[in-house]
Amino acid sequence: LLESEQRPRLAGVHPEAVIGENVQLGQGVAVDAHARICDGAIIGDGCQIYAGAYIGSHSRLGPNCVLHPNVVIREYITIGARCIIHSGAVIGADGFGFMMVDGVHRKIPQVGTVVVGDDVEIGANSAVDRATCGSTVIGEGTKIDNLVQVAHNVKIGKHCVISGKTGIAGSAVIGDYVTLAAQAGVAGHLIINTGAQLAAR
Repeated sequence: LLESEQRPRLAGVHPEAVIGENVQLGQGVAVDAHARICDGAIIGDGCQIYAGAYIGSHSRLGPNCVLHPNVVIREYITIGARCIIHSGAVIGADGFGFMMVDGVHRKIPQVGTVVVGDDVEIGANSAVDRATCGSTVIGEGTKIDNLVQVAHNVKIGKHCVISGKTGIAGSAVIGDYVTLAAQAGVAGHLIINTGAQLAAR
C-alpha cells in the first residue's frame, strides 16, 4: 500500500496546535494537536505535521512533506518538497563547535543553516546539525536511516543511502549516489566521491 493508504491522514489544523504570527500555511495543510509552528514559518501545500512536532521561526517546508510526531525543525531551516522526517529527528541543532580559551571550552556560535533537498527521508532520532556559517546540505532523493549523525557544514549529494548509526564529521563532502553502510564513519573534511560504497563499520 502507498503510505497515504496505510496511515490515517490528518485533516485541518487542530485547535490545540500552536501557530505563531505571520505563519503561512498552504492549501490542505494539516497540523495535529500540540504541534508548534513558530513566527514567520512557511508551510507548503499538503504538508502533514503530527503531534508534538516543532517548526522554528522562519523555517520553510516545501509541499507535501510529512513530519512525524516529535520532529524538531529549528529556526531558519529549509526543507524541500515531499520530504519525510521520522519521529525524534532534529534538523538544525547547533554544530559541535568549541575552542579552548584559558583552559575552558568556549562555544563557537553556530549561525548557519540546513538545506534539505526534495524527496529526502530522514530516519528516527537522526540529527542534522546547522552549519557554523553557510549551510549543511542534504541533496535531493537522499535516504537517511535511524540514528545517523550529520555534523555541521557537511555536504551530502543526491540519491545517497546512509544506513543506521553512521557518523559524518564536520565539513565532509559526500558525492552523489554514495552508499554508507551501517556504522560507517567519515572523518571531517574528507571527500567521498560519487558512487563510492563504504562497507559497514
